[in-house]
Amino acid sequence: MTLLHISTVGDKILREKAKPVTEFNDEIRELANNMADTMRAADGLGIAGPQVGVSLRIFVIDFGYLDFVKAEENGEKPKSAEFRPIAFINPEITEKEGKIVYGEGCLSVPRYNADVERAETIVCKYFDVDGNQHEIKVSGLPAVAIQHENDHLDGVLFIDKISSLKRGIALKKVKKFLGAVRENGSKTETALYGKQ
Repeated sequence: MTLLHISTVGDKILREKAKPVTEFNDEIRELANNMADTMRAADGLGIAGPQVGVSLRIFVIDFGYLDFVKAEENGEKPKSAEFRPIAFINPEITEKEGKIVYGEGCLSVPRYNADVERAETIVCKYFDVDGNQHEIKVSGLPAVAIQHENDHLDGVLFIDKISSLKRGIALKKVKKFLGAVRENGSKTETALYGKQ
């Protein structure tokens, strides 16, 4: 398991438009695996290339957790969330319908959540790590997650969609979190968020 350093708000790479992936090879598979390991260690739902210092159009989402949440919302009692990361490479959202407001968080804005309005249903085309193209139509939290991660590829953070007052609160919380990690963070927190 390889943990990658997570870029936080203020890091320049988070504001850059990521470049398309042009080769599907062992390098991109390793990157996707390391991103999945990093996301899991950080208790995240998704993670994008720029968040780990790689300006490529790739993100990974844990669909096992999404299945768990969907089951709960349907009144079922799932045993536990199975980790099922899926890599989206060169994604393109081709359709959007409806509106939904969801409380979002972000590994690059740790310890802060805010309500954000997004499309309720989307269609997304993407490639997997082997270069096979897929199309997925999702609603609710999966749609929110894909839109959130796709924004990262265009240099957009979820806090760009909230008021400047709330954004200021978010930035203070991130600064406080990073200070705490430097002072007495756990081994995992230090690996994810400590100085590089």
